[in-house]
Amino acid sequence: MSDPYILTGSGTLLSFICLRRKTLDKVLIVGCGDIGRRVAALCQERETAVWGVARGAAQKLAGSGIQVLQQDLDAGFAWPAGLVADTVLYLAPPPPEGDIDPRLAGFLAALPPSALPAKLVYISTSGVYGDCGGAWVDETAALRPASARARRRLAAEQSLAVWRERRDVAVVILRVAGIYGPGRWPLEALRRGRPVIRRAECPPTNLIHADDLARICVAAMEAGQDGAVYNVADGHPLTLTEYHQAVARHFGLPPPPEISFAEARRRFSPALLSFLTESRRLDNRRLLRELAINLRYPDLNAALEGSRD
Repeated sequence: MSDPYILTGSGTLLSFICLRRKTLDKVLIVGCGDIGRRVAALCQERETAVWGVARGAAQKLAGSGIQVLQQDLDAGFAWPAGLVADTVLYLAPPPPEGDIDPRLAGFLAALPPSALPAKLVYISTSGVYGDCGGAWVDETAALRPASARARRRLAAEQSLAVWRERRDVAVVILRVAGIYGPGRWPLEALRRGRPVIRRAECPPTNLIHADDLARICVAAMEAGQDGAVYNVADGHPLTLTEYHQAVARHFGLPPPPEISFAEARRRFSPALLSFLTESRRLDNRRLLRELAINLRYPDLNAALEGSRD
């Protein structure tokens, strides 16, 4: 069977994009939490067999059709005998401390030569770019991670680049923005009256809806080319203050109180402050073009319409 053709439209002009979409046969999802379950559901619609690696999450995955591999990546990964997955989606985060990601290193070391996948898609973070002063950033921008979390992600990307060459496995990197959507709205924070930074002082942030992220993961597994890196965001940056205010309006909650950045430095956690001191706008044009993605939720307003939880 020939590779499928995807037809996309722009205005009155049509562009024909021929993507070599790989048929997914067996997918292994490492770190099978919320996003992993969404990806698995999409794969199962394609009649793809799905294995999911999770720690203590067997109950949450029960009835999902996912073949659960209950393992603790901190204790070392034990490759199940006979398992051969043609594609791996690696969603597990690095540990909260250190300069590298020993979880990823242990997983890669455990992969037997006879069971190497054809492709591995790795979920990284847009934090690897560091503070860009609010500028638009594409995938060619310099990598200057400021937080320890982002430095661990960059170390993981670099280790995958080395592993990819040694093992001849295609690797695709997704640098993901903040994830939002049902089950992730900041409703409890709004109910408690947690403050936000004054809109005029708050830097822009980037978001992607959880359902769109799941669809992008599948597209990357099917059509992402070896060595490709993609910014994953909806392309409509906004401030966290605007985000919280919009969510409050939609769900009929009081607007959050606003405080100065100086006061936020005294009241916010170091992790949140680290996030708020970085400013960039993610350019997602490569993602939309090369993976032929049409976002279902191109901005926050589209996501809030019809959302009840």
